[in-house]
Amino acid sequence: MKIIETNRLILRRFTEADSAFIFELLNEPSWKRYIGDRGIDSLEAARRYLQTVPMASYEQRGFGFYAIEQKADSTLVGMCGLIKRDALDDVDIGFAVLSRFEGQGFASEAAAATLAYSRDALGFKRVVAITSIDNERSARLLERLGMRFERMVRLSEDAEQLRLYSITFAPSA
Repeated sequence: MKIIETNRLILRRFTEADSAFIFELLNEPSWKRYIGDRGIDSLEAARRYLQTVPMASYEQRGFGFYAIEQKADSTLVGMCGLIKRDALDDVDIGFAVLSRFEGQGFASEAAAATLAYSRDALGFKRVVAITSIDNERSARLLERLGMRFERMVRLSEDAEQLRLYSITFAPSA
């Protein structure tokens, strides 16, 4: 199901048919370094991840992480979307692209469209994002999107410190 469309991209809901893509994305070195090892060691584990993370969020909250595909040929390049974490008061935007598609503006285009969707379609007044301390590339992208560093946070007592960015949307006229 298509959720968001941009000039070059379609963001759509994940399905179990995307298991091979999720297996590849979650095993990228950058995913493991900056987001964390999710233990996705098989296509079955990737299918379970899809069921328990994005697909469960669609059912419970009406939003989640979406597959980013190129309009031109339907190639999957990454994921972008929204998640509500128990440890954070606000909805959090997240994104990741396969390394072979980095530097082409896909994450920026998808994230900008997702922020607009969160404001216009979902009615959120504020969205946050978290990054690991050493993830400078994502921090720069968040700042280009208008998000500002707010403070350091931990998602649990024993978790690493993360940078929290936020954006508050101006009321519409």
